[in-house]
Amino acid sequence: MFRKSLGICMSLAFAVSLAAAVVDTASQSKLTAAAIVDKNVAARGGLQAWRTVQTLSLAGKMGAGGNQRSTLQVPVPGPRSSAQTLSTRPAEEVQLPFVMELKRPRKMRFELQFSGQTAIQVFDGANGWKLRPYLNRRVVEPYTTEEMKTASTQAELDGFLVDYAAKGTQIELAGMEKVENRDTYKLKLTMKSGQALHVWVDADTFLEAKIEGQPRLLDGTYHAVEVYYRDYRPVNGLQIPYVLETRVLPVARTKMGLRDPAVPPEKIMIEKVVVNPQFDDALFTKPDAGVAANSK
Repeated sequence: MFRKSLGICMSLAFAVSLAAAVVDTASQSKLTAAAIVDKNVAARGGLQAWRTVQTLSLAGKMGAGGNQRSTLQVPVPGPRSSAQTLSTRPAEEVQLPFVMELKRPRKMRFELQFSGQTAIQVFDGANGWKLRPYLNRRVVEPYTTEEMKTASTQAELDGFLVDYAAKGTQIELAGMEKVENRDTYKLKLTMKSGQALHVWVDADTFLEAKIEGQPRLLDGTYHAVEVYYRDYRPVNGLQIPYVLETRVLPVARTKMGLRDPAVPPEKIMIEKVVVNPQFDDALFTKPDAGVAANSK
């Protein structure tokens, strides 16, 4: 469940319109990767505006249950070949209230309301902890190796592209692709750590349309993940996406050699954004199990 939280966009009918679009795309493709990023940062509010953002609070609802897999036929070993149908997980997606609080450098606190209790996840920039009372686990646990890997590769609160050079990131243009029937620039980012990921920037608005998410392990097989950014709205002069949709891409066969059932998209709906709220550093320290476990 917590992995969801860790990070969303026209057909042409006439030949004349199509020709015009081809010419425009050819012209746009001459932009360098650096120029595309400059336009992206300007579209999102500007470099200086983002540099003044030291804290950020996001509140909304996160879809849970949206990762249910469709019905799967599993072969049962025996003298006669047969198959057993695994039941689907709950079809109805529930919307769980959450609050995410971010502070430079790369600090994060995430609270999720579930079954009348508050689950907490905290990353202080170097270490992470979690508390999951909804699983009757009322002891604070450290991040797993996989969770630390995800947290350590998370972007700063301003994203991957703002101040990318100062972050030690190298960027190159990997071509142009359609994302939800819109032209986008596909950028390849190579982080200071050596990790590479891709970001798709809308060729018209220059806002991020999609990013490559952290691969997700399902049925013993890693699946590629894409996160779509939608419904940008102005907040204190900044452009913030209010809808994030995560899609887990299917593979041909799982590690078990089975057909890979589809995973429905998972949505995060932002309802409130506060720029530069006052946060105490204690907010990003190891959570108190007693307080969190008793939260209602």
